[in-house]
Amino acid sequence: MIWPFKTNSRKQIARIEVTGAIASATRKRVLEALKTVEERKFPALLLRIDSPGGTVGDSQEIYYALKRLREKVKIVASFGNISASGGVYIGMGAEHIVANPGTITGSIGVILRGNNLERLLEKVGVSFKVIKSGPYKDILAFDRELTEPEKNILQEMIDTSYQQFVQTVAEGRNLAVEAVKSFADGRIFTGQQAVELGIVDRLGTEEDARRWAAELAGLDPEKTKCYTFEEPKPLLNRILGGSRSQMASGLSSGIDWLEFELSTSGQPLWLYRP
Repeated sequence: MIWPFKTNSRKQIARIEVTGAIASATRKRVLEALKTVEERKFPALLLRIDSPGGTVGDSQEIYYALKRLREKVKIVASFGNISASGGVYIGMGAEHIVANPGTITGSIGVILRGNNLERLLEKVGVSFKVIKSGPYKDILAFDRELTEPEKNILQEMIDTSYQQFVQTVAEGRNLAVEAVKSFADGRIFTGQQAVELGIVDRLGTEEDARRWAAELAGLDPEKTKCYTFEEPKPLLNRILGGSRSQMASGLSSGIDWLEFELSTSGQPLWLYRP
């Protein structure tokens, strides 16, 4: 695709926000924006992350796209209020990372949750008759307890996903795998602690990250502006204004989170769950 503002793009910094839980919608939006950043030849990208993490596959696809892009574009990640679990993972796709001293980050690990409603179903007199092709086809079924072999299968899957996470952090931050494992036990830490651990390069605001990105691209940090690839706002937010729009946004966020919880039940997640 030919862009009419190619010359101006080379004098600007692209800016992409990753907010909320990372799932398929986030992946599609970010991958599309990254493709545009490459096509329009932006010299640098400011990646603002304010996310507790999300699904494993979607986080990995964003990470790999960032890793490919940084061969052509300088990338600086800015951790906001929270950049945990999958948020950390995609941050590994940036060359440099800036965080606020009080940013909540870390939570490097994998979680999988299922629901067991067996006792409740017994009380209301409901039971399920299952015909399956193999003993594990209904693994994590909500109407019964997990068997020991099923627990072992799921634990092995979680361990594999965890190892992928640890390896990526070790490579992205030039750390030894054992060093990463020493703090990759699901714990959270502040941005200040993250600097000490080697996860973050320096402390600072998003503005500091923007200036750094400009300097890396050989641009004047005082004059260089950001071109933000904004997430499309819901129709209700565009129609309403002021406090009503904020209320609608809050309701929409709550619905989105509920949908995320339901759609990812039984999936391994790189997600911080307070």
